[in-house]
Amino acid sequence: MQYVLIIHEVVDYAAWKKVFDQASDIRKQAGEISYQLLNVQHDTNNIVHFSKWTSLDNARNFFESPALIDIRKKAGVKSPEFIYLNELENQIL
Repeated sequence: MQYVLIIHEVVDYAAWKKVFDQASDIRKQAGEISYQLLNVQHDTNNIVHFSKWTSLDNARNFFESPALIDIRKKAGVKSPEFIYLNELENQIL
């Protein structure tokens, strides 16, 4: 399985979340299977987006597309860091 870890600060979580939710259909069409949102403790505007993708190529094409770059600007995203990950192992303890 392939995953993407995105760490980014947003200007206003509520405003960002509204744009994020509105983009759910385009994320799904691009290949996002599932996601988790987390924030840094005591900093609600420092977001971690961890998602499962059909392929890392699909994820890269989506996140690096000009349309998504514009959406991120409108959503108030500051300097996102993208980490593309391949699963090595998955266990439940």
